[in-house]
Amino acid sequence: MILVTGASGNVGTALLARLSADGVAVRAAYRDPDTTARVIASGGEAVTLDLAEPDTLGPALKGIETVFLLGAMSPAQTTHELNMVEAARAAGVRVVKLSVWRADEGLSPIARLHRPVEQALVASGLPWTMLRPNFYLQNFLNQPSLREAGEFSLPLITAPISFIDVGDIAAVAARVLTTDGHDGRVYDLTGPQALTYAEAAEVFSDVLGKPVRYVGLPDDAARTAMLSRGMPEFYADALIEVARAFRDGGAETVTSTVADLTGREPLGFADFVRRNRHFFA
Repeated sequence: MILVTGASGNVGTALLARLSADGVAVRAAYRDPDTTARVIASGGEAVTLDLAEPDTLGPALKGIETVFLLGAMSPAQTTHELNMVEAARAAGVRVVKLSVWRADEGLSPIARLHRPVEQALVASGLPWTMLRPNFYLQNFLNQPSLREAGEFSLPLITAPISFIDVGDIAAVAARVLTTDGHDGRVYDLTGPQALTYAEAAEVFSDVLGKPVRYVGLPDDAARTAMLSRGMPEFYADALIEVARAFRDGGAETVTSTVADLTGREPLGFADFVRRNRHFFA
């Protein structure tokens, strides 16, 4: 059986749907007991688990062979995920960790949250696999101004980015979780092309049939805008550091990993916009 942490998030939700559709025995882990109860009542397998509470991890791992490890982003994420690595080591289970693009280089606070967990897995003696996806296409769904004003405002990045859809991340994760040959491997995950934000705006315009523009905000303005929307300072500062790290390049590489592992090409940008037309239009 597979234990999926981060089950209520974008990737976790997509992964659970795929594994369940494939008839794979899976246990979803939630922090909220009410969510756990609802899933169990609907016939699913679920457990209440808090990565900040090590005592909840051992019981959740009973009968588990592989863990999909994804903690919520926070200043304590490293500590929380290390708790699971230790629990997995005690239980002797395999771990597939969802990390981030170029995590080993520590280019941003987000990468530096993930890197110690990667290192701990390598040193653990457990079978492990790292998944390092690039920027998520779903981040554009957090831009209501696309629909309301025909523009999206983000911290300034001028270089291309090979955005990836969470469905493709989930498809790779499902493949890795259910097949052999992935132990000790690090998979860099991207979409099929790299676009600048300005080029992405052109795709939006073409698909939606209305003008869309990208507004690249200077760091101070971006921080003010994010804080004004209620974003915690840690998140805002982390996202600005990500933009600084990749402002002039470093996220443009396109890999064939999704196609190699799943047998199909990853979702392209235009198809992503078409699929989510109801939101953007």
